[in-house]
Amino acid sequence: MKKTILLLLVAIVAVSCGTTKIERQAERTFKGDWTLTKVSYPNNSGFVDVTLFQDAATKCFSNSSWNFVSNNNKGNYMLNGSGCDTSMRSFVWSVQEIDQTTGLYNFTLKVVDEGENARKVDTGYRLKLASLSENNMTWEQTVSYEGKPFLIRMDFIKSY
Repeated sequence: MKKTILLLLVAIVAVSCGTTKIERQAERTFKGDWTLTKVSYPNNSGFVDVTLFQDAATKCFSNSSWNFVSNNNKGNYMLNGSGCDTSMRSFVWSVQEIDQTTGLYNFTLKVVDEGENARKVDTGYRLKLASLSENNMTWEQTVSYEGKPFLIRMDFIKSY
């Protein structure tokens, strides 16, 4: 009897700590291949040279290929462009719903080196999942530049 109660208690805690139905749907929408078509800086009129994810210049991310696996929240991406390192990079990702009424989400991305355990990686990137549909998604990241907020927007299309 004690084992049954303990098992039931563990199951309730596991379900209550898990992702919501809406988060699971968003994760399923991510599944598959995507192309990062455009990186832009809304409300900025000057020349900007940004290194994304401490990896490469924005120009290398244009038309880069991304693959998301929803059942284990892992993926990989390959940069594009001349003079860019086009080797495959691995990452782990997750989606957290932040406002059910507006459908806003946070998106977390941790770049993981070959053979590295993702649980031991304590740095990553929190982005706003500004829009998500079956064919398009937009990420936004706000960073600080010269003491002011600076917005980076990344637009993706689903590859079929």
